[in-house]
Amino acid sequence: MAVDTLVLHYTGMQTGEAALARLRDPEARVSSHYLVEEDGRVFALVPEERRAWHAGLSCWRGHGALNDRSIGIEIVNPGHEWGYRDFPPEQIAAVIALCRDILSRHPIPPRNVVAHSDIAPERKRDPGERFPWERLAAAGIGLWPGAAPAEARALPALTLGEEGPAVTALRQTLLRIGYRLASGGRFDQALATTVAAFQRHWAQHRTDGVADGETRWRAGRVLGLAEGRVRTD
Repeated sequence: MAVDTLVLHYTGMQTGEAALARLRDPEARVSSHYLVEEDGRVFALVPEERRAWHAGLSCWRGHGALNDRSIGIEIVNPGHEWGYRDFPPEQIAAVIALCRDILSRHPIPPRNVVAHSDIAPERKRDPGERFPWERLAAAGIGLWPGAAPAEARALPALTLGEEGPAVTALRQTLLRIGYRLASGGRFDQALATTVAAFQRHWAQHRTDGVADGETRWRAGRVLGLAEGRVRTD
């Protein structure tokens, strides 16, 4: 089917060489369309018209089987298990150029430029809270909400066990952004896991799943941008 989603990953392996070898190994049964090394080198591994096995069990905006409709970019970084670190400028410049190239060929809306952790929050954390999503958005790739005003930051935090209209509103906002969530009124572990995934992408000041005022405002802002109700300027 037509490509409408772009998924960014980190490799989560100790070296780029090891990641490249695994992505080229038929026995591994994992693949991506591209790999971007820390020095900016880009490896094209799977033609864009072919399915790559990068998303796994996943869902975004009600669509499962995202390998059927997405392009996957693996970005070399050891990840949380092997010494998670900042992404070098040369690497991010290459990622931006690659994403722009992909977006020039496929009608991928900004709200569908997502992290692996967005489409599989219960399983994945990549590319993580160190990935500079704001810089990509400034280059026209994806969405970025900006910082919340002081009055929004002063709102009370929502956390496990809480109920009420604010929790319901947060759940509905995340659902409309694209996350998969079951219906319910309580702030349960599934909601906390999804909040943490949202934070790794769009509210990187914390990643603990506690929905403070900053996180709640940014969620509303991302939804407004995605639906075209607010402008970035």
